[in-house]
Amino acid sequence: MMKHVAAGPLNIAYYEYGPGDGPVAILLHGFPYAPDCYAEVAAILAEQGVRSIVPYLRGYGETVFLEPGTPRSGEQAALGADVLALMDALEIPNAVLAGYDWGGRAACIVSALWPKRVNGLLSCGVGYNIQNIARANEPAPAAEEARYWYIYLFHTERGRQALEKDRAAFCRYIWTLWSPNWNFDDATYARSAAAFENPDFVDIVIHSYRHRFGGIPGDPAVAEIEAQLAAQPDITVPTIIMQGTDDTVDPPPEEDDARPHFTGPYERIILQGVGHNPPQEAPDAFAEAVFRLTR
Repeated sequence: MMKHVAAGPLNIAYYEYGPGDGPVAILLHGFPYAPDCYAEVAAILAEQGVRSIVPYLRGYGETVFLEPGTPRSGEQAALGADVLALMDALEIPNAVLAGYDWGGRAACIVSALWPKRVNGLLSCGVGYNIQNIARANEPAPAAEEARYWYIYLFHTERGRQALEKDRAAFCRYIWTLWSPNWNFDDATYARSAAAFENPDFVDIVIHSYRHRFGGIPGDPAVAEIEAQLAAQPDITVPTIIMQGTDDTVDPPPEEDDARPHFTGPYERIILQGVGHNPPQEAPDAFAEAVFRLTR
């Protein structure tokens, strides 16, 4: 059953699973996905006594802004602030944070800046998922640049229109590209794609990808958080990094270059045959990692 809560600048829509008195895990989806990706994971965790909170990020589903004048920012600081505001609104003093893509970034930000609120972190894909915007325009090897075609497209009006006019097909292509061996069906995709019809979806996606390259201003309300992230703070909480061998946008590097940013207990898990969406492609492994962090 979907619930709603006023949190910061948003009315956040979320699902809740498991016992109300269990250890809390907040499960955060990425772009272009939705909370449905955690349905199986949350069911497994509920059987183990874990209370899971699974929100729609800003710009997705029924999560909406409380004020029309609030900037439709998709920047990293806003995503992190949203998670902290959700925890405050639900009176959750601390939790395990787990996510991938945008959700993994939000989880890393809260873990880095408010570690007392985080019992453990599960970050998928890019392990240390805090953007270094000051260095964003430094060129990468050609193979890496090619993986970011969609970011460059979103910097153009042509890209904005492509997402606006045919978001369902556009995002489905990304699913197939980033997880080439995940054989999802039409119904699975449709359940998540409904979340992309949020009226703020396009504005927030475009802002996110333009801001991370320093090409557009951020929201002044989260400028202080963005300034703290510019220092690339270390993460001290117990952490599990989960990476899929078939993730074509964030393939796991041979050398764990994220490791130096983590100063607490740390584990790296490589999932064979899994792409960019571990909770939906490998729910048992994802749930097991979350459960270990709650203990």
